[in-house]
Amino acid sequence: MEKEPNEQSRGVTEGDEVTWVHDSSFDYKGKVPLRASTGVWKASLFVIVMEFGERLAYFGLSTNLIIYLTKVLHQEVETAAKNVNYWSGVSMMMTLIGGFLADAYLGRFPTVVVSAILYLMGIGILIMSQYVPNLKACGGAGDQKCEKPTGHHVFTFFAGMYLLSVATGGYKPALESFGADQFDDDHPVERKKKMSYFNWWNLAICLGVFTGVTAFVYIQDNVGWGVADVATALIMSLTLALFISGRRFYRYRAPQGNTLNPMAQVLVAAFRKRRLRAPTDASELYEAESPPKRLLCHTNKLTFLDKAAIIDKAHDIDNPNPWRLSPVTRVEETKLVLSTMPIWLSTLVFGVCVAQISTFFIKQGSLMDRRLARGFEIPPASVYALSALSMSASVAAYDRLLVPYLRRRLGSERGLTILQRIGVGIAISAVAMACAAVVEKRRLDAVARAADARISVFWLAPQFLIMGVGDAFSIVGLQEYFYHEMPDSMRSLGIALYLSLFGVSSFISSGLITAVGSVTRAGGRRGWFGEDLNQSRIDRFYWLLTAMSVANLCVFVYFARRYTYKRVQRRVGGVSGVVAAEDSAATCDGSVKCQGEGMA
Repeated sequence: MEKEPNEQSRGVTEGDEVTWVHDSSFDYKGKVPLRASTGVWKASLFVIVMEFGERLAYFGLSTNLIIYLTKVLHQEVETAAKNVNYWSGVSMMMTLIGGFLADAYLGRFPTVVVSAILYLMGIGILIMSQYVPNLKACGGAGDQKCEKPTGHHVFTFFAGMYLLSVATGGYKPALESFGADQFDDDHPVERKKKMSYFNWWNLAICLGVFTGVTAFVYIQDNVGWGVADVATALIMSLTLALFISGRRFYRYRAPQGNTLNPMAQVLVAAFRKRRLRAPTDASELYEAESPPKRLLCHTNKLTFLDKAAIIDKAHDIDNPNPWRLSPVTRVEETKLVLSTMPIWLSTLVFGVCVAQISTFFIKQGSLMDRRLARGFEIPPASVYALSALSMSASVAAYDRLLVPYLRRRLGSERGLTILQRIGVGIAISAVAMACAAVVEKRRLDAVARAADARISVFWLAPQFLIMGVGDAFSIVGLQEYFYHEMPDSMRSLGIALYLSLFGVSSFISSGLITAVGSVTRAGGRRGWFGEDLNQSRIDRFYWLLTAMSVANLCVFVYFARRYTYKRVQRRVGGVSGVVAAEDSAATCDGSVKCQGEGMA
């Protein structure tokens, strides 16, 4: 499907950028895309609908997973929370493999289709675990509640869940980057629309989450897990069919081969030339004459790597070896990847806070009064809908109200910079953890006065709502950051890097629970984590996360203030070296202006 169009099919001529898209993409026939009939919202809406279906399925399963593990599999709350974190962690870490394969070998569109089929297979295994007699929780003994589920059921259930992890690994990074590929970075109108794309992408996620944690969780709790799984499979099948039906509107990009190999070449070349002195004039560094992609400007960060672009007349003139000589653009791409690492590391604590929503937040709700009028009882996982609603409202308000205001006030195309947006979200998440600690202490005080006391579940509303606002800033910002700041050929891997942040955070959360439990139980004391939440002190755990978040925010601000955004040479009107004017334009050499993607 995805093949690189040849130069003849591209037919690049000066002045035709209005009609054709010259950003290395191609249409479903392998030709240069016609701007009017491909890409932008007409294509990305299919992608957004596909994401809605997947998020509905994922959160319909994941938010209620801790309830399934404790009520059906009869695991203790600490064990169940760790198992949820393990599963979430594996799901997000698999995206590194999926993103790499999508960029390097498979292409983004085929990766999405194959992953969706694996997704449906995983749901199919979960359906079998609910309906095949020997695979049900009680085996063939009927539908009565079991004190201990059968080994066959446990194995089949986790096999289905971890197949979903594998599918998520390819699905998430490829689909989001494929949707963003529908906008041309070199076209000023499409570039502005692309800034809104990430906001509306997350709005679709929120709608999928809301539907999953309300309608589908209600079906799980009151009708049956198997019925909910069947409904999930039908929704996923429908959205996959719609996604494939939009293929003629898409802009595709060819896989670039092993995208990690060029980075290795830069590192090796820089090490081999470590004794050479880099020239003071960056224009003396080597650059490819006819690169197949956008040129990047030279930057003054990680200058040791510049040595890979020094032309050594003794070795590099007659027979240039990529393991000895790398063009400036390739060097800058390596710098970009390495520069994202401090930002990635300094947002891990935020990911740990997010992990609490699908574990302890949900378990808290199961022990509170969830009754509404006429005896209707809210499922515990449905409280998550408050976070989805809050994030939806915040994303819409940010895109339609705050960004236009900041553009007028600051004269900036983006409003807040990407890293400023992430930092605001981290600060808000710290407030959410403090709020969660206060609410949990009040719940425990009520239990201390009367063992069967239950305060209203709506006491959880503030922490869910505040966390939703924080997610609208940080999660959307992180998606934009890891898409924009990665090299063009590694954008699926960039989204995977963003997702892996939450995978590693889930593992850290599990490790933190184990460590805190061990330390607080030392000397025979009652630890912070008991057999259930009424015998635990997770309010203290929330205060610990609040302190960690504040410290983490300081570290993040330190790295963000020193960060240099990606700067790209743009082409306008078919003439290279001329850049579309934006607010962070900078000078690449003596004459060529470069554009900062991140709006520093």
